Amino acid sequence: MFHGKKVSPFLNYSSTTNQKDRSRFNQNQRHISISGFQEKYSFILDGNELRLTNENESGQYILKPISDLPKNREFAPANEHLTMQIAKQIFKIETAENVLVFFKEESPAYLTKRFDYDENGNKLAVEDFASLLAKSPATDGEQYKYEGNYLELFEALKKYVPAWKVEAPKLFTLIVFNYLFSNGDAHLKNFSLIETQQGDFKLSPAYDLLNTRIHIEDSDFALKEGILPKSISKAKVIDQLLVLGKKAEMTEKSITKILQSLTSKEDLVKDLIEKSFLSEKLKRNYLQSYQRRLKKLKLI
Repeated sequence: MFHGKKVSPFLNYSSTTNQKDRSRFNQNQRHISISGFQEKYSFILDGNELRLTNENESGQYILKPISDLPKNREFAPANEHLTMQIAKQIFKIETAENVLVFFKEESPAYLTKRFDYDENGNKLAVEDFASLLAKSPATDGEQYKYEGNYLELFEALKKYVPAWKVEAPKLFTLIVFNYLFSNGDAHLKNFSLIETQQGDFKLSPAYDLLNTRIHIEDSDFALKEGILPKSISKAKVIDQLLVLGKKAEMTEKSITKILQSLTSKEDLVKDLIEKSFLSEKLKRNYLQSYQRRLKKLKLI
């Protein structure tokens, strides 16, 4: 995350709402090109200290402070950090590196390392699936990133990724993970392809993973049609996922292995939830929502 350097988890800034530092954050936000509804700020590691980037600097990190959410907003950074760590540590999903950091007055923020630069600082091309599927405000309206179904992602994968048979199980795993951990905002812009050193493309590290039910009463799936096109989606979630895997040309053995892996580590998930920065009440809520989904995904 920090190239082996010892970096303090405390930022040399008051929160983004503090009048003294507000202008510095506003100025930084003008030259960051990362989209999304959440406030995001560009940071760089200067020696052993994290600081806001200046206008002509390329940021190495993205900071997301407390978001403007309907409920439990102060726990959004802890929620995202926990969900990302569960994905990486327990289920071995490749994720964007991340940590929790704190402002001077100890309010939390989520810090993630950018994955669109290589070790030499060269920019790597990244394309989200809204772009790959040619969905935009002009073609599909303001809610374009929520249009369609998850099967469309595999169709784009086959079109743009030479090694799509290697990447398809990773994409399938991520879709199942999002359901299992109640991420109801896994829309088209939250999945991307990234350029490799060879110049072709693969699935990017996972990002923006969190349990949205803690903050808002949303639907099970971000995409309006859900897992599959409406014409073939009349079944339980587990059955739809099995169809999705087959339609993606994955083997039955691979599909079963992924589903069994994602539903067999409950004790490890419990342990990470307990160690998280969520409140005791939200730890219970997080665990209960996970356990409810877990029952729906059991093959036996």
